[in-house]
Amino acid sequence: MAGGTWNSQNKVRPGVYINVVTEPKALGTIGERGIVALPLSLTWGPVKQLITVEAGADTTSVLGYDINDPKMLLIREALKRAKTLLLYRLNDGVKATVTQGTLTATAKYSGERGNDISIVIQANIDDAAKFDVKTLVSGVVVDTQVVANIAGLVSNAWVDFTGTGTLTATAGAALVGGTNGTASNADHTTFLAALELQDFNTVGLTTDDPTLKAVYVAFVKRLRDGEGKKVQAVMPSYPAADYDGVISVKNGVILSDGTTITAAQAVAWVAGATAGATVNQSLTYAAYDDAVDVAPRYTNAQIEDALKAGELLFTASNSRAIVEQDINTFHTFTTEKGKQLRKNRVIRVLDSIAIDLKHTFENFYIGKVDNNADGRNLLKNEIVSYMNTLQNSNAIQNFDSQNDVTVTAGTESDSVYAEIMPQPVDSIEKLYLKVRVK
Repeated sequence: MAGGTWNSQNKVRPGVYINVVTEPKALGTIGERGIVALPLSLTWGPVKQLITVEAGADTTSVLGYDINDPKMLLIREALKRAKTLLLYRLNDGVKATVTQGTLTATAKYSGERGNDISIVIQANIDDAAKFDVKTLVSGVVVDTQVVANIAGLVSNAWVDFTGTGTLTATAGAALVGGTNGTASNADHTTFLAALELQDFNTVGLTTDDPTLKAVYVAFVKRLRDGEGKKVQAVMPSYPAADYDGVISVKNGVILSDGTTITAAQAVAWVAGATAGATVNQSLTYAAYDDAVDVAPRYTNAQIEDALKAGELLFTASNSRAIVEQDINTFHTFTTEKGKQLRKNRVIRVLDSIAIDLKHTFENFYIGKVDNNADGRNLLKNEIVSYMNTLQNSNAIQNFDSQNDVTVTAGTESDSVYAEIMPQPVDSIEKLYLKVRVK
């Protein structure tokens, strides 16, 4: 008996022809968020390259310190809310080194952290012909090797060994000469060029340099408006950006251990929290993790002026530091770009629509679906299904599948024109209450 699959009912032989298909399901889903990027000057780690740091991961070997160390402050703040940090070390200095006999130990990376490394070489108690070679960081053993000579040593996460010949015992040879180096504005340009090739949600600038602020704003504008890459930049005290893709942080906070976080440093938390916020989540009145006060505090009039200018700021509330309002710097409203675009929750919804539908179209429609009525209806149904998903997640409301999505033929045979009219859901922020006394 003949068999196989079929495209049309034109088979010649008797038989069973079977097509196995799945029930139609939406191809597009709501994309995940949570990726923040930060360029920082560090005392250890790979230089001038993006390092992926996942929340909860051990940072000691790559960045030189445990995540709870004070030198990891900005990294820790960013990862309080973000899932992934794309970290870029801007500065490059000198690697610490030490020579003991004919053995030279050189720090794996440049920076002052290398000066905390020492090498201990002792005779092995079980084999007199061998030595225990230990690498210590701040007095803690991080690597031990048992070898007969220098040739037997291999580099570890902290040092590179070079030299030939026999080993010389030492109670502790400290590496010296490690320097951090200084980052330049050109290093930020190099960082942005590398970041452009990655997927991310926010990028934070933790310096108050007005020249760099303008560079980052231009970078985000080009990605958002010119290339359709919907990302946001966070920086301190720059409401002049007046752009929905830029968030300006006005003040800082005080942590429970007494550490004062400046506005520039608070950028790390805001950028991480913004990246980690979902499409149906607002950061308005969100508490800064582990903060007990703000620095500085502002009067009611000053707070209102800051909000009108498009500045995100923290206010004190019940021994906490809260985000007064989750807004960006956009404050010059027009008929085409209204007041609702100042809200970052709204921007996250609109950005997700742009990103997710672009992803769906690129992966499942370009070159794969006919540009005829059936193909366009398939695309329309895909968009409708996605919008219903957003509505079910309380990201949008009042969606009308019949009137809020239009898909028609474009001006050329390979083009399609589509219109979508979403109504993003904002969060309740103001209560106007009238109490009538009887």
